[in-house]
Amino acid sequence: MKTTWKDIAPVPTSQEFLDIVLSRTQRQLPTQIRAGFKISRIRGFYTRKVKYTQETFCEKFQAILDGFPRLQDIHPFHKDLMNTLYDADHFRIALGQVSTAKHLIESVSRDYVRLIKYAQSLFQCKQLKRAALGRMATICRRLKDPLVYLEQVRQHLGRLPSIDPNTRTLLICGYPNVGKSSFLRSITRADVDVQPYAFTTKSLFVGHFDYKYLRFQAIDTPGILDHPLEEMNTIEMQSITAVAHLRSAILYFMDLSEQCGYSVTDQIKLFHSIKPLFANKIVYIVVNKIDVRRPEDLDPEQQAELQEILKSGDVEMLQVSCTTTEGVTAVKNAACDKLLAERVSQKLKSGSNSAGTPGGRLGDVLARIHVAQPMGGVTRETFIPEAVKNLQKYDKNDPNRRKLERDLEEENGGAGVYSFDMQRDYTLANSEWNHDKIPEVWNGKNIYDFVDPDIEKKLAALEEEEEKLEADGYYESDESVEDAEDADTRMKADLIREKRTLMRNDAKMRKSLKNRAQIPRSAKAKKLSEMERGLDSAGYDVDAAGSRARSQSQVRGRPLTRGEPEDDAMDLDDPHKALARAKSRARSQAATDRRNDGVVDETARTKADRLHKLGQKKMNRMARQGEADRHTTVSLAKHLVAGKRGIGKNQRR
Repeated sequence: MKTTWKDIAPVPTSQEFLDIVLSRTQRQLPTQIRAGFKISRIRGFYTRKVKYTQETFCEKFQAILDGFPRLQDIHPFHKDLMNTLYDADHFRIALGQVSTAKHLIESVSRDYVRLIKYAQSLFQCKQLKRAALGRMATICRRLKDPLVYLEQVRQHLGRLPSIDPNTRTLLICGYPNVGKSSFLRSITRADVDVQPYAFTTKSLFVGHFDYKYLRFQAIDTPGILDHPLEEMNTIEMQSITAVAHLRSAILYFMDLSEQCGYSVTDQIKLFHSIKPLFANKIVYIVVNKIDVRRPEDLDPEQQAELQEILKSGDVEMLQVSCTTTEGVTAVKNAACDKLLAERVSQKLKSGSNSAGTPGGRLGDVLARIHVAQPMGGVTRETFIPEAVKNLQKYDKNDPNRRKLERDLEEENGGAGVYSFDMQRDYTLANSEWNHDKIPEVWNGKNIYDFVDPDIEKKLAALEEEEEKLEADGYYESDESVEDAEDADTRMKADLIREKRTLMRNDAKMRKSLKNRAQIPRSAKAKKLSEMERGLDSAGYDVDAAGSRARSQSQVRGRPLTRGEPEDDAMDLDDPHKALARAKSRARSQAATDRRNDGVVDETARTKADRLHKLGQKKMNRMARQGEADRHTTVSLAKHLVAGKRGIGKNQRR
């Protein structure tokens, strides 16, 4: 549970609130609207402006509402403490006004966004925006007093001590100036102001200390006077709140010397007045300043009144002197021990057991415990080994004492020289076997002790028999075992490996040719004689293919002259020149004529051009600014981007 509120964000004043929200709105949505823009664009801009301002207001208000604690969700101690310090009604009203302002701003934004939606000009949109922001600012200005009050509450909450209502707590209470703060300084490191006058402590102080490896908190409360609850001030009500709500050990301090300014009778009366708040709590009466006066020095009447308090048995008396520190530790230890015992007993009583009956955790544990008894009603006596019965107490000065490992270490050279013998206490049939060199040990016994002693002779005989059988030809050699079936298997395996290699190479070729032409343009020209030999070997007709190749290999526009060879028409003098000529011929010839393909005559061509221009006209008229268009930046108002803001108007933001 949250016990401190030091991380609550500061609450700005109403004017700071306006400056923050409006400046943020202007930075996020600077003015970029001109009269020539479309009305939809102008409406959208001012709608965003109003909505963003409303979202910023609501975000800030919601942060304030979430930061402060909700009285219905916190511990009753913190709830009553806040009621005592800040007046819970005033606190609720302030947070309620902030919440109401948030809902009002949302309503204003919703109404003006609806009005801007039907505005007809830039002037109307701007005026509606000014009206919306003005109403939001008016609502914010009305929160002047609640925001100031919440900021004061935040500052005071941050200074409150961190008190955990559920941890182990010692609560110190009593009349003013009886030594409560001095005792707190004696048992903790709390920096409490100690002065020789009353009401030095005006608020709760907390100190922490450790006892039996557990963390305790001790709370010093302001002094209480003996008068009705309605007449107590804020300082005294803090003590009453802590005593009433904190589950703790109560240390009621009394000053029998009456140096505090109050008589012993008054202090006893105050104890009886606040005793109803001590219900179900551990209560100690701590008599302070025993270096000045002890309980034995009191008058008989006062002693009788003091014993009347202790007669019930629920209250114990302890004595302490914070000046001489006499009894400080005893008081602290007694209170802590009894508090721990009480908390343990309460935890054992809490809950219910598995059977559904109220037995607490103790009953639940006892229900799960099963005590086993011997079967048949046999009674088994307790058995104690003789070695344990004869065991004597170790005495360092006894010369006949048993030797410990520490004594052996000192006799054999000390630490770093002496090595502990781990095999010394092995339980074997013969103690000489403990240091056998075989390292296999299981459950303190050598594995070798359970091996057949004639194992080596039997192994030698078995090897000799195997060699004799192999010499007589009982086992076949490796060459004879490989029969025709194995040879066929190996042949198939070789074929599979060869096929796999071919497939792998084929895949590599396909991968390398994926982005290239199947027949690269840079390939060299082949001779006609090579083509004819290849076709002849494949069984095709060579004459028809050869004549077709000769007709296609002639230079365009020039027939073969007399004397030029016809046998090898694909031969070229320079392969590089032929390659360059083929590339230039490919560039000069377009694949298709996209302008004239599919057009039957010039009339159709003219009609197609006219329809193309008509279809482009609307696109040109509605075209937006592109990369090739000249860019004109939007000019900004100088007062928005230059210099510091003066004390003029805020309407342009």
